[in-house]
Amino acid sequence: MEPQRERAGRHLKKGRKRRRGPNMLVGAAEAMRARWELEESQPEAKKARLSTILFAENCEVTHEQLCELLKYAVLGNSNVSKPSWCQLFHQNQLNNVVVFVLQGMSQLHFYRFYMEFGFLRKAFTHKFRLPPPSSNFLADIIGLQKKQTTGDLSKMVEGSLPSTSSKVSISLQNAPIIQKYGSKKVGLTRCLLTKEEMKTFNFPLQGFPDCENFVPTKCHGSITDNSPLFGLDCEMCLTSKGRELTRISLVAEGGCCIMDELVKPDNKVLDYLTSFSGITKKILNPVTTKLKDVQRQLKALLPPDAVLVGHSLGLDLRALKMIHPYVIDTSLLYVREQGRRFKLKFLAKAILGKDIQCPDRLGHDATEDARTTLELAQYFLKYGPRKIAELNLEALASHQELLAAGQGPRNTAEVVQQSNTSVLECLDLMGQKLLFLTREAETSELSSSRNCQTIKCLTNKEVLEQARVEIPLFPFSIVQFSFEPFSYKLTEEMNKRMRSKWTEMSTVYAGPFSKNCNLRAVKRLFKSFGPVRSMSLVLETHQPHLCIQYEVLEAAQLAIESLDGILVESTCIKVQRPVTELTLDSSTLVKELEQDSENRGTIYLSGVNQTFKEHLLQQSNISLGLEAVILPKDLKSGKQKKYCFLKFKTFGSAQRALNILKGKDWKLKGRHALTPRHLHAWLRGIPPESRTPGVRVIPPPSEQQALQVLKVDHPKIAAWRWGRKIGKLYHSLSPGTLCLILLPGTKSTHGSFSGLGLMGIKDEEESTTPKICS
Repeated sequence: MEPQRERAGRHLKKGRKRRRGPNMLVGAAEAMRARWELEESQPEAKKARLSTILFAENCEVTHEQLCELLKYAVLGNSNVSKPSWCQLFHQNQLNNVVVFVLQGMSQLHFYRFYMEFGFLRKAFTHKFRLPPPSSNFLADIIGLQKKQTTGDLSKMVEGSLPSTSSKVSISLQNAPIIQKYGSKKVGLTRCLLTKEEMKTFNFPLQGFPDCENFVPTKCHGSITDNSPLFGLDCEMCLTSKGRELTRISLVAEGGCCIMDELVKPDNKVLDYLTSFSGITKKILNPVTTKLKDVQRQLKALLPPDAVLVGHSLGLDLRALKMIHPYVIDTSLLYVREQGRRFKLKFLAKAILGKDIQCPDRLGHDATEDARTTLELAQYFLKYGPRKIAELNLEALASHQELLAAGQGPRNTAEVVQQSNTSVLECLDLMGQKLLFLTREAETSELSSSRNCQTIKCLTNKEVLEQARVEIPLFPFSIVQFSFEPFSYKLTEEMNKRMRSKWTEMSTVYAGPFSKNCNLRAVKRLFKSFGPVRSMSLVLETHQPHLCIQYEVLEAAQLAIESLDGILVESTCIKVQRPVTELTLDSSTLVKELEQDSENRGTIYLSGVNQTFKEHLLQQSNISLGLEAVILPKDLKSGKQKKYCFLKFKTFGSAQRALNILKGKDWKLKGRHALTPRHLHAWLRGIPPESRTPGVRVIPPPSEQQALQVLKVDHPKIAAWRWGRKIGKLYHSLSPGTLCLILLPGTKSTHGSFSGLGLMGIKDEEESTTPKICS
């Protein structure tokens, strides 16, 4: 990581900080979590900020997940669960929350009019796809339930169950956790299991007869309170020789998964234990990784003073057949009466306010469990035994069956932790109201809500003028602009042309080649720049040419930049895109994509192999400032592709790494990224167009006519005009304002199109926000 002194507005304090483990992402489906709760606890951080990477599956954020973030932005960590798909650090430093809704627009509109949305694409570093909207988009993101009114909360809080914030008459001095650790905060070394405790709880130990073939991790460094923590969880199956490992997940202290591997058992499987492990025969069939492979990988990843954290960790180490001397077991850390242990699922909910091991999922998620144990250890170190004793976990555990039966909690702190609690109810608990600005023609359940100040205007211009005046007066505002949507027929035409545009921009023609040219070597050369969808020989010309259609835009651009004008067997070849009306502005578009805030600091690499991530972790000169490794997988086979994206904290770090990785030691091909992560996921799902690249397409008459008679609120002109207007309004917001721009998507009886969200915090984005000209 780069030195923290480079971070604007932050100052280093004296004293040594806890050293972090490697902060990498393993796999493409899950993005890396950057600087987790421990960093949030550092006192020098004074400003609210968002994590660099979003953790959304396939970069899509559901309306319910949006609601999670909005509730957390209102109430903070003490009363509501943290959002599952992003990290909001120092929530108490937020001044306002403002949500702009561009009704009638979708992700398709944003990329169809990408050049016109100049401010939005450059200002907001967080972009994500939204599912197509329901009949009431606003009610969904606010959390209004169809069968639930926003009446007095007193009706909801009647009934009774003790809670973590209830005043209970217990003697803290008699609490088991106080008796073991005392009432003051303790350091990391105090939480480690002693050798005698490890022996008592059947941990594998060096020299014990049942551990003769176990492999030591070789971690014998000096342990201090600053040593790095790693969350570990394993899943097992039942074989003819007993329980054997089928999956291992290792999570570093920043919250990122640095190892997540399926493992093929050595012996015949009798029971996959799918209801617990989530592992099936179909999942394990193609796996070739064996126990010795993960043992070797784990030894390479762990530093000499690594501390492993797990829940009933001894079972995991025995499944791994490994010995590690420094461990924290959360089932023992959170001491319970009479030697009993709390379940991980219970501790996750009671301490962290998060739901894990959900019954609607097949088996447990090893990465989620590993991350949860790490968070529990960090919580213990941050707040100390007294805070945990005050939670009265024993009383909560004794009422767990009643909670599962659906009986409501007694106090408001538990009311807001219910999944059906709305943002309005959260604001009501804080004694605040929500501002809703919209046009009179629009209808929404939000308008009739008791705790909502609704102002209806005749035009979008009036909505904008009112927003300038009213937003500073409310802690939470929703400003809705309404635009005339395209007809479904026109939208579908636009969608097809967008597909053609990205297909043609990812296609190159190369030639001429001599008739005796070694085409096999030439094809191999072009494949080295990235994944190829198709490659064909063009024989209509006097001399042969090649047509190469790449899967990703970066590969096509890299081929053009690297090979255009070179000599191939004494013949100078031209490498270029097909020239059509869809690619005429491709050079300009490529430059603008490079400047997209989400692409700044991200590089694309081709030629990576299965061991690339392991080698990368070991190179400190490259990993300096590295925040995420995104390794796409084949959608059908699940195998890792031969290209990846690396996201760095700064553009300078990215450029330095790119120079090294393209050098003689690595011999990779690469450039700066062009496709933001959510766009890359979208484009990967687009089937290749059937029409031959280079064939001219006449714009459909309906679109030609629509663009000739543009109305004031037509999306084409609105993208340019309203992007600038929202930019000016954004600059007028107070520092520390969480701002979301939502293009909800469109839905009709004919079909639907996904939406797009953009997100940032005013102060956080200031350095990259372009100036808006009047």
